[in-house]
Amino acid sequence: MSYLILPGLKPDGKIYFDPDMEILEAFLPTGGFASAHAPALTELQDSTLLCAWFAGSAEGNPDVRIVLSRLKPGAGCWTEPVSLAHDPERSEQNPSFFSSPTGDLWAVYTAQLAKEAGKDNMQFTSQIRRQISADGGMSWSQPEILFSRSGSFCRQPIQILSSGRWIFSQWLCSDGDDHLAGDPTVFQISDDQGRTWRQVDMPKSSGRVHAQIVEFSPGRLTAFMRSREADFIYRSESQDDGDSWTVPVPTILPNNNSSISALILQSGRLAIAYNPTSSPSVQRGQASWPGLRCPIAVALSEDEGQSFPLIRIMERGEGFSGSENRSSNRRYEYPCLIQGKGGMLHLAYAARNRQGIKVLSFTEADILGGTRTKTSYFNPTSSQQSSR
Repeated sequence: MSYLILPGLKPDGKIYFDPDMEILEAFLPTGGFASAHAPALTELQDSTLLCAWFAGSAEGNPDVRIVLSRLKPGAGCWTEPVSLAHDPERSEQNPSFFSSPTGDLWAVYTAQLAKEAGKDNMQFTSQIRRQISADGGMSWSQPEILFSRSGSFCRQPIQILSSGRWIFSQWLCSDGDDHLAGDPTVFQISDDQGRTWRQVDMPKSSGRVHAQIVEFSPGRLTAFMRSREADFIYRSESQDDGDSWTVPVPTILPNNNSSISALILQSGRLAIAYNPTSSPSVQRGQASWPGLRCPIAVALSEDEGQSFPLIRIMERGEGFSGSENRSSNRRYEYPCLIQGKGGMLHLAYAARNRQGIKVLSFTEADILGGTRTKTSYFNPTSSQQSSR
């Protein structure tokens, strides 16, 4: 199919070709909500893409709920978002998708009590809930509690390992004065397809959260994590299918106390989407919240994350740079990266200070910088004007 040449993105859900970046871009409809954050992506069997995020007036408010938009193959436009069932007493956040072996689709998310006067952060009240769809996300069951322990938080999806084991990374929030720096990472493991779960703790993982698990070979896992100290992306390893984990150590990639996304591509390379920035002054044991959550990059590794010689900026934002502008640029944050069955990469993130969700589509060759081989996929309509 043909695509319009990018005229300057607006939240109409239409897919545009950006001739400067040579990728496809879409700014998803907002559904009338003022704020949008923490998108999740999945591809259905018929190649339909689903994108979910949390939307409302502002993070932590009781009107915040999970919404869902879809892109059918060949449609050229994402749909207006629809809401899943909403609990008016809780702020529902951080959705992820899980395709179960039975063919059902799960939407898993956190649900914390709404903000109280004098207490801005209510993450210590969170529980993890799920809703199930048997028709590709067209309709959903009523919410049910999946993990009831107060303070349970998640961002990355449940994963099925080569052994058949299910593993779900979480972190545990408490009502303390350390501004979330004390959050440890834990893993919920199920060997009976989610009927029962047991918890495995990651040692000395306070402040290392949002663990994204990749399986490099059967039973040999690595988790890549956000750092509350805003210094580097951290990694921890398991040699026994997730039963035990090493103490997290920093990678060479910077982190600004914001979420990341990691996966093994069909080529065998490791890909990590992240903000390539960090705090100018790291204090051990203390959370840091540097203002700069831009740009967004995708880094590739050919040695299981020891080095990342191939990095491309996928979202440049407004083009501000330098230390004097660390808080001036609009935020582009919380990337979610998936690869479709056909090899295309899809990257979603909160854009323009959470005004909406942006989705990019491109190939691994676009990151490598080689000759484009996707002529049949990218066929922009030449009659449109090219300007940003």
